[in-house]
Amino acid sequence: MSTFFAKLLNYFPPCGIISLLKEVKDMLQLYHNIKNRRLKLGLTQSELAKKLGYSDKSMIAKIEKGAVDLPQSKIIAFAEALNVSPSDLMGWDTDDDVQTIAAHHDGEEWTEEELEEIERFKAFVRSKRK
Repeated sequence: MSTFFAKLLNYFPPCGIISLLKEVKDMLQLYHNIKNRRLKLGLTQSELAKKLGYSDKSMIAKIEKGAVDLPQSKIIAFAEALNVSPSDLMGWDTDDDVQTIAAHHDGEEWTEEELEEIERFKAFVRSKRK
């Protein structure tokens, strides 16, 4: 193992490094999505800068290159200016087709096998959560 990685592991436990890498990936996705959404809407960097209260396009260029970290408030502002949700802008998977399935036992007799199958299905549904 290189000295660099050994020192890195001293500062961050492996689970911390994974978390940090995920954050970096999310932020890079954010910058990419900002640019793509701006282009999809046909906005110039100057027009987006004006919508967000920046004096010129240079800050938008830096943000799209990933040279500037955005606080949560700015991510929300970008999402509003680009007419998308913050989750979409971050590139987080969202399930717009969420369905609720209700199962009621009221007034019904269930065999032991059926109850076990219901429990397995509940566990399966829970395992799909993120």
